[in-house]
Order: sequence, then C-alpha cells, then structure tokens
Amino acid sequence: VQLQASGGGLVQAGGSLRLSCAASGISFSIYAMRWYRQAPGKQRELVAGISSGGSTNYADSVKGRFTISRDNAKNTVYLQMNSLKSEDTAVYYCNAWWRGDFWGQGTLVTVSS
Repeated sequence: VQLQASGGGLVQAGGSLRLSCAASGISFSIYAMRWYRQAPGKQRELVAGISSGGSTNYADSVKGRFTISRDNAKNTVYLQMNSLKSEDTAVYYCNAWWRGDFWGQGTLVTVSS
C-alpha cells in the first residue's frame, strides 16, 4: 500500500495550493480518505475527510476555505486550499481508512505572512 502526497510548497498568505494524494495497493473507492496536518510543536489534527460515498467534513478552522474531493478513477484524493493563512503552515498527511489506517509520507505547506 502506498499513499503518495504531493503539491505542498511555499505560498504567500491569501494564496492557494492544491494537494494531491495518489493511492496504490488498495481498493480506493471503498476507503474513506482524510487529510491531517501537523504544525511544529502541535499535535496532528484532522483537516478534512471524504467518505466512500462522497460525504465531506471539515475542521472548523478550514471551513469555507478548503475543499476535499476524490477521483476514484485516478485513485486520488485532493485538497484545494484557498485563502491560506500563516496558521495553515504544517506538514499535511493523507490517510486512508477502512477497517484500518494507511498513511502517506506528508507534504510540507508553508504560508508566509
């Protein structure tokens, strides 16, 4: 099983980034997919999730700014991040869940103020 996250980088406050997480080795369509993040010195937190059926949920801190989506044909989950703030700076991890957890390696997002 491999979850390959990409799309992180350095962006100015107010800018946008789109993260991608390509999955292999799992039946992607039956998995709930989630994005977590971990800022320096802080615990990992759930940012957004999408069920196998397409239902979504978001942390209050990103509602209205971030959008999670999935493309089952490409085995990929996305996180569109708009109106980025300095407090969004973190390593972002994708997670696949169905009777167990799989994690990607993380991609760093740095938002400069």
